Amino acid sequence: MKKEPLKRLLKYCLPYKMHLVGIVILSSIQIIFTLLIPIYIGKAVDTMIGVDQVDFTLLIQRMICIGSFMLISALSEWCVLRLSNRLTYAITKDLRNDLLSHYIELPLKVVDQYANGDLISRVVNDIDLVGDGILQGFTHLFGGIATIIGTICFMLYINVTIAMIVILLTPLSLVVASVIASKTYKYFQIQLSIRGQLNGYVEEMVGHQKVIKAFGHEEENKEHFDELNEQLYRSGVKSQFFGALVNPSTRIVNSIVYASVAMGGALYVVSGNMSVGILTSFLSYANQYTKPFNEISGVFTELQTAVASAARVFELLDRHVEQEVDSPIQLEGVRGEITFDRVYFSYEKEQKLIEDFNLHVNPGQMVAIVGPTGCGKTTLINLLMRFYDTVSGTISIDGVPIQDISRHDLRSYYGMVLQESWLFTGTIRDNIAYGSQASEEEIIEAAKKAHAHNFIAQLKDGYDTFIHEDGGNLSQGQKQLLCISRIMLKNSPILILDEATSSIDTRTEKQIQDAFDVMMKGRTSFVVAHRLSTIRQADVILVMKDGHIIEKGTHDELLKQNGFYNQLYTSQFEKEKD
Repeated sequence: MKKEPLKRLLKYCLPYKMHLVGIVILSSIQIIFTLLIPIYIGKAVDTMIGVDQVDFTLLIQRMICIGSFMLISALSEWCVLRLSNRLTYAITKDLRNDLLSHYIELPLKVVDQYANGDLISRVVNDIDLVGDGILQGFTHLFGGIATIIGTICFMLYINVTIAMIVILLTPLSLVVASVIASKTYKYFQIQLSIRGQLNGYVEEMVGHQKVIKAFGHEEENKEHFDELNEQLYRSGVKSQFFGALVNPSTRIVNSIVYASVAMGGALYVVSGNMSVGILTSFLSYANQYTKPFNEISGVFTELQTAVASAARVFELLDRHVEQEVDSPIQLEGVRGEITFDRVYFSYEKEQKLIEDFNLHVNPGQMVAIVGPTGCGKTTLINLLMRFYDTVSGTISIDGVPIQDISRHDLRSYYGMVLQESWLFTGTIRDNIAYGSQASEEEIIEAAKKAHAHNFIAQLKDGYDTFIHEDGGNLSQGQKQLLCISRIMLKNSPILILDEATSSIDTRTEKQIQDAFDVMMKGRTSFVVAHRLSTIRQADVILVMKDGHIIEKGTHDELLKQNGFYNQLYTSQFEKEKD
């Protein structure tokens, strides 16, 4: 078992010191009174030895003591369980908050390295498993260890010789448990890794059933799922098998301990050096002594899973977050002058993408970016938004490098509509007003500008219509209109439209384009477009290929050059004509 994740988990206990103190004190009380019971049971037995020699008065007194000790022990144990539950769920709540807070600060280049299902598994499943392990640890591990120590002390007080037999046989149980535990950790790590892969794959299958069915790929997907499921089954069986070995293995050793105590104690009784009551007490202690080992061995499975899960959580927490500047510059009255100065960028060091990119955009200009897939169009948008940082070179807004502006402020200057529309579970009103404190009138006005008001008004609940996950109860075009309404409402000084009308019919696209033309007046706009007919009015069109600007000019100027843009436009025009 790795110690580092366990140490870090213990740090999350520090804010709850009083809970820990309460658990220690109450556990000590519970253990002390539990350990006193065998002594009084032995004394009660001694009061009944001999024919017609039962001392009922003393027997009743000792029975009352035993009952009182049991009651105090039970109440203490109940309080320990309550405190352990509160402590466990407080720690898991803090851990989940820290993980999610850290996750939203991670740069996209880190997030893109993980499957969505794997990230969800770490935030939800792994932290739940950590909580289960912590709960088992506090309720059984601490109490078990304390019981073992206390029992040894009591046995040494009663008879040193027999106590030493127990102590000498104890390492056998510890060695067996540690050897098996070292085997299980590896399989628990494999199991959790495969579980994350399975979560990601299931999320893909559930979220894209239409595509899967359209391509008739159900059987292939099922085969891949069966393969992952089989791997999870094998790792699960192995991890649970080794985990389950701990308990019966330690029980064998514990039975040997109990038998040794019984035989040694019987010899002392026969020789007259020990009473039957004391032997009864000793056997009770031997049973109590071995019981925690069984409980602790049972906890090992939970702890192994918890530590393996914690390692996955901390692995994500250790990823570096986006660093902000110490004294960020706040721009007032952003004009929208954008400059790319000798910008270099690549997602992978070995694969060059954007090299020595230079561009100056005057305030209020509409810049259209066109080119084949993979030429770097969306990458430019990612660099503008600082979703990714340049390898070298500078991007400036109104003469200020964007690295000197906080990401939050920088992104507030942009209004962006992406090709992939995103809606969250909630009402249409909430989705349009996302990120703003707009009034009802402003929301409706934005929807009208985006030509979304008509279809919203036809819905039964209008703007109060509840949208299912990712807008599943709306068409793709309707979802896109709501996203466009959102940007109409934001009214940012710089606009980014990445295939913003790709899912809308031609007639509505013309209406939206008219609304965009009005909105873009006086604002710097970047428009990524595949449909070249939508960018004829652009002030400048950048034709990109392999991360470079190969042509630059207005629509008419580029057509006259009879170059790559002319080929793109001519081929697209002929397709539309056909």
